[in-house]
Amino acid sequence: MKLVTFTRNGTLAIGALDGEEVIDFTALDVPRDMLGFIAAGEAALEAVKQGAGAAPRHPLASVTLIAPIPRPHRNIMCVGKNYHAHATEFAQSGFDASAAEDIPAHPVIFSKLPSTVSNPGDPIDVSLDPTGSVDYEGELAVVIGTGGRGITKADALGHVYGYTIVNDVTSRELQKKHRQWLIGKSLDGFCPMGPTLVTADEVPDPTALQLITDVNGERRQDAPVSDLIFDIPTLIETLSAGITLEAGDIIATGTAAGVGIGFTPPKYLKAGDRVAITIEPIGRLENPVVA
Repeated sequence: MKLVTFTRNGTLAIGALDGEEVIDFTALDVPRDMLGFIAAGEAALEAVKQGAGAAPRHPLASVTLIAPIPRPHRNIMCVGKNYHAHATEFAQSGFDASAAEDIPAHPVIFSKLPSTVSNPGDPIDVSLDPTGSVDYEGELAVVIGTGGRGITKADALGHVYGYTIVNDVTSRELQKKHRQWLIGKSLDGFCPMGPTLVTADEVPDPTALQLITDVNGERRQDAPVSDLIFDIPTLIETLSAGITLEAGDIIATGTAAGVGIGFTPPKYLKAGDRVAITIEPIGRLENPVVA
């Protein structure tokens, strides 16, 4: 199921995308927000499957899709240097103050504040970065369903509720200057998300997915998720070893080679650019750049 959060006539609701229509869950006996819906688990999913036939449907063109989880309840957990080619690209860029080696021995974990989340179509405001070094990072994001601590790799995918797309927008100079990446990664609106949250049953093998990023129609990133250094089960096992994961937690799994700092000179984002990230079956996350 392709779950969505949307607005229609000024009203916020959740539903499911079915072709060019949105099934509206408002009249069904389920939570009205995505975090509550996720926490309700299989019972909520079964309720909407049973009630979908009688639920209102709206033409996709009549609604505005927003981030599936507009305001995460905790920081987004992120993984740096997690595609083989990008790890080398970043290490050679001169912006990596985190470690000396190209390929990390253990997952590099950082976070983005909940206030970074923005919607499909929302502008990325590069004027918030005084250094003029805003970069894009297309990423597959994992949303936790059943929480827990001490989750093993063997059991990890059973704790995944679904998948969405995020753009881990980054100020490279602030990332380098402050070493710990929170400031460079957490400027307001620097995490566009969406357009859908695809439930895990629709993605039986996430390693088969392909991550594609285009800037102004130019292909910049094109990599299989199978190129992850640390796969999704390893990330969940690592994070949950001493941190209790909760329903609705978001894990951004890392970006592929082809980010702006990988070019000579770097291709930073500027006003007038458009960034589009595609991972099927999740869809296409597109955002304009303004200053």
